[in-house]
Amino acid sequence: MARLHLPTPDELSDEQRKVYDEVVSGPRGRLVGPLRAIIHSPELAARWSRMGEFLRYSTSLPARLNELAIIVVGRHWNSQLEFHIHAEAARAAGLDAACIEAIRLGESPVFVDEAEVEIYDYARLLLQTGRLSDAVHAAVVARWGERGAVELTGVIGYYTMVSLTLNAHEIPLPDGAQAPLPVEGPGPTVLPASRQVQSAVQAG
Repeated sequence: MARLHLPTPDELSDEQRKVYDEVVSGPRGRLVGPLRAIIHSPELAARWSRMGEFLRYSTSLPARLNELAIIVVGRHWNSQLEFHIHAEAARAAGLDAACIEAIRLGESPVFVDEAEVEIYDYARLLLQTGRLSDAVHAAVVARWGERGAVELTGVIGYYTMVSLTLNAHEIPLPDGAQAPLPVEGPGPTVLPASRQVQSAVQAG
C-alpha cells in the first residue's frame, strides 16, 4: 500500500488536472509510476513529466539501449515497479530476454552487441561508484557522440530519482502484478560485470 494518498482524476484540483491532462495526452497515455505521487506538487509534476518524456522517448540512443540503462537503474535501486514497467519496454524494444532475466536475478548478462556492453558498463559503474573510467566514458562518446553521453547520464540520473520516489512512497505495482525482483538486504544491488559473445553470424 502506498504511503501517500494517490488521488483519482475526480479528486484533482484544477492545477493538478492540467498536469494530468498533459500527461495522458502525451506518449505515456496515462498517469503512472512516480507521477501518481508527484501530482501532489503540480509544478514539480509538470516539469518532471516533460523531462521524463524526453529521457524515455526522445534521446539519441536507440530505445533498446535506453531501456537497458533504465532496467540497470531499477535493478540497482531494487525498484520493483520501475523494473516491472521497463523490463517489458526493453523486451518490446528488442533487448534479449535472457539478458533482461540475468539483470533481474542480479547475474552477469551475456550480450552479443558491443554497444549493449558499453551501455550496461556505463550505467552499472556510474551507479555503483559515482564515477567512470576514461575507457568506459570514451566508448560511449565514440559510438554516440558527446550528446549521447550527456543524455545517457541524464537517463541514469532521472531514473534514479524515479526509483527513489517509488521506493520512498511505496507506489504499488498494478493489480495482479508480482514483484519481479528478488531482494537481499536493505541496500542497492551490486550488479556484476557483463560478458560478451560473438554470434554465429558475426563469427562467420
